[in-house]
Amino acid sequence: MGTTSRAVRPGQPSRPARPRPPRRRAALSLLTAGLLLAATPGVTACSSGGAGGGASTDVALAALPRATPKGLTSYYGQKLSWRECGVPGFECATLRAPRDYAKPTAGDVRLAVSRKRATGKKDARLGSLLVNPGGPGGSAIGYLQSFAALGYPEKVRARYDMVAVDPRGVARSEPVTCLNDREMDRYTQTDVTPDTPKETEDLAAAYKDFTAGCAKRSGNILGHVSTVEAARDMDILRAVLGDGRLAYVGASYGTFLGATYAGLFPDRVGRLVLDGAMDPSIPARRMNEEQTAGFETAFRSFAKDCVRRRDCPLGTKGPADAAHRLKGFFRTLDRAPIAAGDPGPAGGRELGEALATTGVIAAMYDESAWPQLRDALAAAMRDRDGSALLSLSDSYYERNGDGAYSNLMYANAAVNCLDLPPAFTSPKDVESALPAFEKISPVFGEGLAWASLNCAYWPVKATGRPHRIEAKGAAPIIVTGTTRDPATPYRWAKALASQLSSGRLLTYEGDGHTAYGRGSRCVDDTINAYLLHGHAPRTAKRCT
Repeated sequence: MGTTSRAVRPGQPSRPARPRPPRRRAALSLLTAGLLLAATPGVTACSSGGAGGGASTDVALAALPRATPKGLTSYYGQKLSWRECGVPGFECATLRAPRDYAKPTAGDVRLAVSRKRATGKKDARLGSLLVNPGGPGGSAIGYLQSFAALGYPEKVRARYDMVAVDPRGVARSEPVTCLNDREMDRYTQTDVTPDTPKETEDLAAAYKDFTAGCAKRSGNILGHVSTVEAARDMDILRAVLGDGRLAYVGASYGTFLGATYAGLFPDRVGRLVLDGAMDPSIPARRMNEEQTAGFETAFRSFAKDCVRRRDCPLGTKGPADAAHRLKGFFRTLDRAPIAAGDPGPAGGRELGEALATTGVIAAMYDESAWPQLRDALAAAMRDRDGSALLSLSDSYYERNGDGAYSNLMYANAAVNCLDLPPAFTSPKDVESALPAFEKISPVFGEGLAWASLNCAYWPVKATGRPHRIEAKGAAPIIVTGTTRDPATPYRWAKALASQLSSGRLLTYEGDGHTAYGRGSRCVDDTINAYLLHGHAPRTAKRCT
């Protein structure tokens, strides 16, 4: 989900942009839910002067002479050894970066990098385009190899080498590990709407066990997976690739990573697209409250669509009644979970309130998942078959059919808990905040409030603080926001665009998370013209 609350269930924050395969113009298929960012192949980029009257802000991306930061010469001067990596058309390499930038001689982290060469003529190549799908914790390499380097517009891929680096602690880059798969199964089923003191103690114990597992298995990296460090790693990669300025598309949490880079290295900003933006200036509790409001907005859109249909499992009386029915269903599952048709490595999982809520939240990221959610709710509510909702929940957690989890949720918690002080430090703090959260969202408020406790017991003290990012002197940066985005509320995009000295707000009036590649020709043409020609809108621009 969003960002610093970045938690739907225990230890779970913002979701990365989940790739979906390229689709034909008329096709709209979603097999898995999650935070989606998918460009549509074949979108024509604007010619010079197109995309809504953009001003020419052409920024050269070729290498420029720059002073190497003190003590980092060996890192900035390294040569990558590219090799085949088992995926046709892609190369892979390992980038070295200091584990601790304050002590660059104290050891390295090794970061996995992948690229696909520009498909066009060499003399038309613009440089490297770095992509990040968000999370934190989403694999940028997985996103690159399964979607971005194949599904971004052909004219973009023709002129850029498409590149990704898994941030430190994520996927292939010294991944944070906290629990084994059996333990993670139990953790994801933890009741996050405690009704008794005993259930409250059990929830706190689950958080403590999770953090203890992280400290035991990954203690040597936990203090060095912050967004600031990941942004500094990107600058090393930029230099090693031979680019004087960074070209970058970041989604969801990837916008915070990109904005952080701009704040650190404003003179090295080339063409940055921050899609589904976060607001770095707000503290964790406010972030969690606003994200809760975002999911409530998304649910209302889903409910309005659902109740117009005769077969809506939430009735046909209206969105308020639909919300009441769904909350009642969650309470029923809290008392008596239902069969989910999954044996599971831990001896079988049923669909309880926790997994069902995650399944519903997963479908809020993209409106094309709404039919799947309607069917899943109908099966669970009418036929007491929880398998479809469980499948949605598993897709959110990146749990495979064999019961294995990716490290998404572990890295997610590690980065979030390092980037901001916790929203709450004790169960009593949450209890006092419950009325506010439940007022914001009658359906999700209680669970999201308790999920915000996940950083309270983190073994490493937060190194980040809420702060404005202005990036004075940076080239124009496009910041996109979707008006009914569940995970990164539209207000955040407006806030970030106003903070950045060169921010240009691009608004998409619609549902779902992120805007680029969602089907708006206006959005896609604007971003494509910027990436290809350096044309950014002169002022804020609105698209449908």
